[in-house]
Amino acid sequence: MWISEVFESVQGEGRYLGVPSGFIRTSGCNLRCVFCDTPYTSWKPEGEERSLDSLLAEIDAMSAGHMVLTGGEPLLTPDLIPLSRELKDRNKVITVETAGTVHRAEVIADLMSISPKMRNSIPVGTHWEQRHDARRHRPEVIRELTTQYDYQFKFVIDCIADLDEVEQYLEELPHVVSEKVYLMPQGVEMSVIQPKMPWLRDEATRRGWQVTPRLHIELFGNTRGT
Repeated sequence: MWISEVFESVQGEGRYLGVPSGFIRTSGCNLRCVFCDTPYTSWKPEGEERSLDSLLAEIDAMSAGHMVLTGGEPLLTPDLIPLSRELKDRNKVITVETAGTVHRAEVIADLMSISPKMRNSIPVGTHWEQRHDARRHRPEVIRELTTQYDYQFKFVIDCIADLDEVEQYLEELPHVVSEKVYLMPQGVEMSVIQPKMPWLRDEATRRGWQVTPRLHIELFGNTRGT
């Protein structure tokens, strides 16, 4: 398995905000978001091949009961299936963080954390523009993920106009529960994130949605291994 990093910290976003968590970050992605905050897993992927046994040994040394399988796009990795089974055998609560473009039905997850990539993610003017745009929206995959697993949505919001696109997106998925929809401010610095929070909260409340801060950035900055 090609792994970018393994570390223990707290979950910075969504339902398990603030919960002590272990993170396994795979390297490699089928998208290239313009605002990607882990370019070392996408634009310039890096990592090392790790065996399942070596990962489990590192996990067994952690105290966290919550494990986050993230990326990159972790569902690209077939070895996520045996890894998730081993984590569940260890009674871990498992969150898989995904862009919602890949479905791997045998993966075990207590929470599928889906961050759909809207138009604001398109890397305009790069050689990835067309490929990214063609791959980023897979409603058939989203339907599978949200019927097989418990789920949350995290929509990255840059400006208030992005909210119209979120509404249009959710119209395609009438089964989605509003309380499981989170708005998340785009940004990797608190000076960019904080001004967005008041109007995000107001707009989310009007629609029955939620807002998630980016606690890990507030606590540690945009640094690897946190």
